[in-house]
Amino acid sequence: MKLAPRLALLLAAAVVTATACAPQTSEDSSSGKDEKSGTLRVWLFQEVNNKPKEKVVDAVLAGFEKAHEDTEVTVEYIPVETRAQRIKAAFNDPASAPDVIEYGNTDTAGYVKDGGLLDVTEEFAAWDEAKDTDATARQSVTVDGKVYGAPYFVGVRALYYRTDVFDELGLKPPKSMDELAATAKRIRAEKPDLYGIAVGGAYTYGAMPFIWANGGELATGKGGSYASAIDSAAAREGIEAYTSLFGDDNCPAAKCAGMGGNDTVTAFASGKAAMAIGGDFSHQAVEAGEVKGEYAVVPLPGVEPGSIAPAFAGGNNIGVLRSTSHRTLAVDLMKRLASKEAQGDLFGAMGFLPTFTDVRQRVAAEEPFVKPFVDTLAAGTKFVPASAAWATIDSSQVLPTMFQEVVSGKKDVGAAAGDAAKKMDDAFGSAG
Repeated sequence: MKLAPRLALLLAAAVVTATACAPQTSEDSSSGKDEKSGTLRVWLFQEVNNKPKEKVVDAVLAGFEKAHEDTEVTVEYIPVETRAQRIKAAFNDPASAPDVIEYGNTDTAGYVKDGGLLDVTEEFAAWDEAKDTDATARQSVTVDGKVYGAPYFVGVRALYYRTDVFDELGLKPPKSMDELAATAKRIRAEKPDLYGIAVGGAYTYGAMPFIWANGGELATGKGGSYASAIDSAAAREGIEAYTSLFGDDNCPAAKCAGMGGNDTVTAFASGKAAMAIGGDFSHQAVEAGEVKGEYAVVPLPGVEPGSIAPAFAGGNNIGVLRSTSHRTLAVDLMKRLASKEAQGDLFGAMGFLPTFTDVRQRVAAEEPFVKPFVDTLAAGTKFVPASAAWATIDSSQVLPTMFQEVVSGKKDVGAAAGDAAKKMDDAFGSAG
């Protein structure tokens, strides 16, 4: 859905053209080559409606090819669902590998461990636009103090609520997590055909803010060495706060324990819930639903009244493969794809939030729906442990299993968190 014009006028003052050449770093690419002409291959993710994204990318490539004679770029849009297999296979087959890839920001540590991504620390530091990258986005491309890509866009979640339901019941948006729970249960009592707030036992990224807002962490450590903190006292308080929303007085466990993030947004968009935790990227789905024109969005409240709960900063990055034989060209293309101008155009085309703080403030002024998400980002976001183990923890459903064990009554919070911590520590240990 086209959310804004290309923002050319809006961003003109902020745009700094990507440099044509990038400085070399001390770590050469594994190919040992740095050819200044030829064909560069790029893999980007296929979106549900990909044409607007292609238009933005094509404009970037046209500028790149004009700046570099005897150079052309071919782009393949790959399915997100099969990215792991495709990209890891490329790491093992340099001859057929792309030069530049788009990748999920939770994949960074794993790809670095696999030896697939190029260290671009010096190039990133020398890139003038990089100084305006928000801290969490910068963290998402950093492993052990080294940078392995450029942030491409960020996604963050906030609280969607039904304005018609709130007006009818004389309610105001909740200012704290306690108010959120009380409001949800009042709505359910007054309107038993609605979930007060749709929550999901498999909605990991919707649950994380409850842990963080209560002072808990997923894990502690750095430099690739982590230990689970999911069973700490503070984390357990957050788990209790989230799982308390499952029950007949809000979102029955029998129906909600298996729901993921898409399920909760669908429940809200279809008019079955008065509130839901959804992303800026959920806006299009909600607009296409039954509640169009009858909802608003505010930041998810924290524990203290008036505070904002820390949200998970999702999104994607652009990186260069170590196997590239076009290091200088590939780094320049990475910066152009992830530049302020390109991110502004990508927002206009797809609604993806820019990772540059100044550009994000400008697009928020252009599109009012963005403001609660920008406010959430400004209040401080969190990220997953920068460990290759996270992919194992995530794919093994460690946290959803923990939530589901609690809401089903199979285990209490302490036992479920303790078991989850052991599984996380096993994964961290195996990752080295």
